Amino acid sequence: MPATLQAPRDPAGAFVPEPNPDAQQRSDFISEIESAPTALRAVVAGLTEDQLDTRYKNWSIRQIVHHLADSHVHSYIRFKWALTEDQPTIKPYDESSSAMLEDSLSGEIEPALALYEAVHARWVQLMRIMSEEEFSRSFHHPETGRTVQLGEALCYYAWHCRHHTGQIKWLREQHGW
Repeated sequence: MPATLQAPRDPAGAFVPEPNPDAQQRSDFISEIESAPTALRAVVAGLTEDQLDTRYKNWSIRQIVHHLADSHVHSYIRFKWALTEDQPTIKPYDESSSAMLEDSLSGEIEPALALYEAVHARWVQLMRIMSEEEFSRSFHHPETGRTVQLGEALCYYAWHCRHHTGQIKWLREQHGW
């Protein structure tokens, strides 16, 4: 990759919030989350250990894969809390510190890919049977001070899938892998 080429902030496009997605938008976002594990597997297929350790800005491809699994486990649990408790305060986590743990720095990606697939299968199963009223349930995020409706969170995580897979695609294109 040419040294002067700067990695774009959002190779898959900037996040565009949709605070109250309608039924069709929710269905589209759920489909994106459903297909995300296949897309992630495809984009990391055939990469060598050295390639997995190539950085996109601050994180390596390996760290991105581990981050996606970790982050989406948190999101799935946040959905469950919001559906079973009255506007729960979620537990944020320090994703940067988490990405710097040794399992994310050097761990095999197969368990993270399997976890990502499994959590997405459970999450999609849940979301496909949720009512409009359930998508309007919310949680409180103590770091941002915001109340987040599940429909809005769904929109964000569909983008989150595209965002990180897009980073890996961009690296592959730049390196000709």
